[in-house]
Amino acid sequence: MPVKKYLITGLLVWFPLAITFWVLLWLVGLLDGIFGGVLTGLSAVTSNATGMQLEQLRHIPGLGVVLVFAALLLTGALVSNVAGRWWLKQLNKLFTNIPIFKTVYTSVKKVSDTLFSSTGNAFRTALLVQYPRAGSWTIAFQTGSPIGEVAEHLGQDFVSVYVPTTPNPTSGFFLMVPRSEVIELKMSVDEALTYVISMGVVPPPEAAKATPH
Repeated sequence: MPVKKYLITGLLVWFPLAITFWVLLWLVGLLDGIFGGVLTGLSAVTSNATGMQLEQLRHIPGLGVVLVFAALLLTGALVSNVAGRWWLKQLNKLFTNIPIFKTVYTSVKKVSDTLFSSTGNAFRTALLVQYPRAGSWTIAFQTGSPIGEVAEHLGQDFVSVYVPTTPNPTSGFFLMVPRSEVIELKMSVDEALTYVISMGVVPPPEAAKATPH
């Protein structure tokens, strides 16, 4: 029926837009919430007049996003010079000497440096691995190779991989598998992530071209 066809077509147009706007609104709300928490803390330690002025800022929608963006931009600009890097080094020394806090901070910093550094190797290669059992294949991403004590037990012929869940790739499983049991893919990491998130519905462009209609 034409009505059913039109409804499905309309859904295909609006669904990705709706999800995109929902994610953006959630992010704006999250940043505004963080900004509101900062304002509450500042209001508690300032005079009543200053506190009232700060509270008025809370009602400006999106201001938290702008300020967070500006703070990130300013921080990046400051640590791009010698003086900024020196202060950053001193802060890192301070944070890594605080009990309990240093454990979380050091771990998160190592992960963020690996993921976001332009020289890092994390999530640079998409792979096919057998998971959760032999004969079942899924897409994974190479995060490196075992080192230290782990490498001594396993040997050098292993790779560290991250197997994302679908449709939410931010959770997953960390595995160390023999290099001979993984297949390196030519598709980019972005294409592989799209393939995972779509649960295989959206294939990489080259695969889509090769699919007969």
